[in-house]
Amino acid sequence: MATDPEKILEALAANEIDLEQIDPLAIDGNLAAARQVQTADTAVTREQRRSRRKRAVRARTISVKRMTKRELELGKLLYPENDYEKPKTREECVGHERPCPFVSCQYHLYLDVSPRTGAIKLNFPDLEVWEMNESCALDVADRGGTTLEDVGAIMNLTRERIRQVEVRALAKLEALREMMALRDYVDEGPLGKRRLPVLRDDEMPEEAYEDD
Repeated sequence: MATDPEKILEALAANEIDLEQIDPLAIDGNLAAARQVQTADTAVTREQRRSRRKRAVRARTISVKRMTKRELELGKLLYPENDYEKPKTREECVGHERPCPFVSCQYHLYLDVSPRTGAIKLNFPDLEVWEMNESCALDVADRGGTTLEDVGAIMNLTRERIRQVEVRALAKLEALREMMALRDYVDEGPLGKRRLPVLRDDEMPEEAYEDD
């Protein structure tokens, strides 16, 4: 079967193939699965072997900005937008089916979406959602503490990468604690404390609207 998006669209228009016959992971471009060939330069070292991920298939990132219009058009055909209801609170989510089918939830482990670039990271590109053993980060958190190896297996990352994320998160919490201590000196409060000025819309500088 052809894997070029433009040829697939032409075949769909001519009714030569059906949408159900298309494998999204077989499409060329950003949707194609990357093949890695191990050479002498990419051989696994002892340090890498110690912190090696449990699964052989690594996560894959899809850059939406680098996708062609044909690929975006084909994606809309393969995955049309449908209205559906999903849990809005944690209380509703706890009793829902597992693995969780709502991959758009920010706590779902199947994929991550970058808020800055919109890039989609498939944590388990070789699995379907219903094949996952763990699908909800909140379920993992409710069980309490665990090891770096277990977290790495759940998120398809190495133990070392999980350690780096942990160190960075603790540093952010420490900085937040220091900012909370300074809040009394900069926030609005009783007499004797500095009050932050409140600007009206007509007082906002023009530069503040340039990014809108």
